[in-house]
Amino acid sequence: MGFTTFLIDDDPGVLKALSRIVRTAGYETISYSSPRDFLRDHDSSTPGCAVVDLTMPELDGLEVQQSLAESGAGRPVIFLTGHGDIPASVRAMKAGAIDFLVKPVNREQLLSAIAQAQVLDTKARQQRSERLSIEERLARLTPREYEVLLHVVRGRLNKQIAADLGTVEKTIKVHRGRMMAKLQVRSVAELVHLTERMDFNAGF
Repeated sequence: MGFTTFLIDDDPGVLKALSRIVRTAGYETISYSSPRDFLRDHDSSTPGCAVVDLTMPELDGLEVQQSLAESGAGRPVIFLTGHGDIPASVRAMKAGAIDFLVKPVNREQLLSAIAQAQVLDTKARQQRSERLSIEERLARLTPREYEVLLHVVRGRLNKQIAADLGTVEKTIKVHRGRMMAKLQVRSVAELVHLTERMDFNAGF
């Protein structure tokens, strides 16, 4: 799937100019003069970034950024403004904006920001995909296999786990083998690495 640049600005002339710059660089673009229309149509499964005007009558750029964040979209945002607004720039960057560009936009700066957004978006999607895969594998574990998992990643030996769970070591070996097969890991190191990506250790 390609990378789409969503352009949101209430000025038709600006939209046309931005679209021309971005398209000539090989990116697909979709333009919106209404931020509400953009949010209504937004599909977070589409790889891409949003280039958003800071000051618009319906919703300002920061509100668009906040709406995307609240929806869990994780869409990279690049802000445009007709004047240097330092406080807004600081708020935008703290909220995760890729860049804050002043109109008229410099072509190289815009394309550099979009390229950076593409790298971050690709990485974020890979991480979400990996996390989903891990969650699906964890969901296959029985309650006892899950208990064994928690003990193994804490460095407990089979004998110790058996004592903790009130069973025998042979039974723990069976649960441990099934648990690791379901999680598709072959060593304790792989298992620990997998659980670290899911922040398991935070609860220990």
